[in-house]
Amino acid sequence: MKTRRDFIKTTAVASLVSATPTFGANIITGKKERNDDIIYGHGDYKYKLDKNWAKVSASRTPLLNCHEMVMDSKGRLIMLGDNPKNNILIFDKSGKLLDYWGTAYPGGHGLTLSKEGGEDFLYLTDSGWYVNRRGELLQHNGRVSKTTLDGKVIFDIGHPQTIGVYEVGDHFCPTEVAVGPNGDIYVADGYGKDYILQYDAKGQFIRKWGGHDNEDKNYNLQNAHGVTVDYRDKNNPVLICSSRAENAYKFFTLDGKYIRTLHLNNMYACRAVIDDNNLYAGVCWSIPKGETKFDWLAHTGFVTVLEGDKVVSNPGGTEPVYKKGALQPSYQLEHKPIWHGHDVCVDEDKNLYVCQWNAGHSAPYKLERV
Repeated sequence: MKTRRDFIKTTAVASLVSATPTFGANIITGKKERNDDIIYGHGDYKYKLDKNWAKVSASRTPLLNCHEMVMDSKGRLIMLGDNPKNNILIFDKSGKLLDYWGTAYPGGHGLTLSKEGGEDFLYLTDSGWYVNRRGELLQHNGRVSKTTLDGKVIFDIGHPQTIGVYEVGDHFCPTEVAVGPNGDIYVADGYGKDYILQYDAKGQFIRKWGGHDNEDKNYNLQNAHGVTVDYRDKNNPVLICSSRAENAYKFFTLDGKYIRTLHLNNMYACRAVIDDNNLYAGVCWSIPKGETKFDWLAHTGFVTVLEGDKVVSNPGGTEPVYKKGALQPSYQLEHKPIWHGHDVCVDEDKNLYVCQWNAGHSAPYKLERV
């Protein structure tokens, strides 16, 4: 099986170099993709796909990968990407681009909104992997930054080696941040050591857990891609950690004690996004029906929706099926309406905005609830 490092070395350069003024959907200066009349999803969670929702310019705000999106207190949709010319794009719900800023996060990957004292803040995660202006793939130290909505940096969390938590030579490639009810910061080192690192609200280290070599295998994480605070039980919030290579979410207490595992058969799911009692996630890959090998190069993703622990809809994928209480494999639809689901943002009307990785430089899609 190819590793992520093997994959991005062979694809990221080609992806950047092949960009033209008509790359992907949603570009004002280029050709738009045709929307269809197909309704995607299942049960009570059905959607119409709008591939041309976002209005962005190929010359002014070029896109490489659209990694994550959040909605601020004003209802604006804030997206983080990894094009070396821009990091943050801010849209209204019609898809109009309101603002954009930042070039300091060329490996921009994770984006989390934190509300503190009536003010919104962002946590930006740079994974450490980026493509430079010459189309070369490079790895640098990852970082986490707390910023204002207009990009003023409050503080950074850097390599854990500097405080003796990692050894010299250990990679720190963070992919996600979650913020707890007391302000504690949880960093998922999803492309590095696969630890969850816990810091206090001031960025002081508290503890870590996860990794690969625990006596209790429940604590092992394989591609700890996302971390989310789950407030559905208001009296007992917990952490949901992606173990993406295991097709699973692992639940932990806020101080890192293992609770349980939720398996999502054949879904390589990114961070859990909680809205009301639902869990939404982008599925970056699935193994196609009849195949046995995992292929990083294949466009095999979709979106999934859960009520509690039960998958109830797979927009862009096949209908979820349970037999004797066990979820059966889910697959991408044959005509591939979504290539790689990397993140989902939910608005107050329960519409979904889908960010994609390795999807032909396309801007976020909108799944309009019907």
